[in-house]
Amino acid sequence: MKADAVRPPVRVLIVKLSSLGDLFHALPAVHNLKTGLGARVDWVTQPEYVELVRCFTDVERVFAFPRRGWPRGLRPFLAELRRESYDYVIDLQGLLKSALVAFLARGRRRIGPSYRREGAGWFYTSAAAPRDRRRHAVEQALDVVGHLRLEPVGVKFPVKFPERRLTEPRPRVALLPLSRWASKNWPLPSFVEVGQRLRQRRGASMFILGGPADKDCGVELQRALGGGAVNLAGKLSLVETGALLKQMDLVIANDSGPIHMAAAVGTPVLAIFGPTDPRRTGPYGPRHRVLTASLPCQPCFRRNCRRLGLPCLANVRPEEVLAAAEQMLEAGTAPG
Repeated sequence: MKADAVRPPVRVLIVKLSSLGDLFHALPAVHNLKTGLGARVDWVTQPEYVELVRCFTDVERVFAFPRRGWPRGLRPFLAELRRESYDYVIDLQGLLKSALVAFLARGRRRIGPSYRREGAGWFYTSAAAPRDRRRHAVEQALDVVGHLRLEPVGVKFPVKFPERRLTEPRPRVALLPLSRWASKNWPLPSFVEVGQRLRQRRGASMFILGGPADKDCGVELQRALGGGAVNLAGKLSLVETGALLKQMDLVIANDSGPIHMAAAVGTPVLAIFGPTDPRRTGPYGPRHRVLTASLPCQPCFRRNCRRLGLPCLANVRPEEVLAAAEQMLEAGTAPG
């Protein structure tokens, strides 16, 4: 009598090209898909995020989408991608370029998100849900789980970074003073004041983080904070940044990608929001806190403020941030 044939696992391809925070927003949906379908999961992302996505423990293989170097880089990318066939190709980006990638992959079903735009919907066989942008990006990505009628397994961020040992005493506080939009940047003197007070009152070890474009700001902030502040702005890869954030007791930052990385590894985040909406892109979960001025013009989602002096950020006072930071350090957690 012949043994029953072993059924091959469901194959899922995730298309989520960018950006840093958005990749982490997609992780709970990917975890639910892998668990609910018993699936093997591959992922397409931009080259600068490949090593980061390899740290997502639910993902087996990562494809680098050639964002630059068209059209020469497209042919080898597609040749590699199309060697595999998938039961589901799930676009969690919702843009024209990501929908095209999903369309060109070999998949039986192509599912797009509720927040699709740029005509991306033409390339899917179905969409996850009606559009509702009033929810957090994590919850929007999870629409695909309900669309496939899977039993939810909760919100988890399965990521594993290399261990990084630190000798600096606790509490350890990371400052991220810059973001990609000038309109999202809390004034640097305010970061200086909060950092100085935390060192004086709590003996906090201060770490300054940022990307390659933030080097000069990191030097300026380190100089203002005085000896002992560790300036790592522009010196770490994304994977190294994740490993460091895991060792922090608190992150104080603007609306930027690393706050979602910190939230994913369980580090409390105190975020200062101006023109963007924390209900949609704030750090996800009850351990974090958002401070904002709550002006009538918020959120405007503008890269350039029409009002003098960025009042939505300037009206968030350093003493308010300091008080919240001390509460979070004392409790190790904070109300959402």
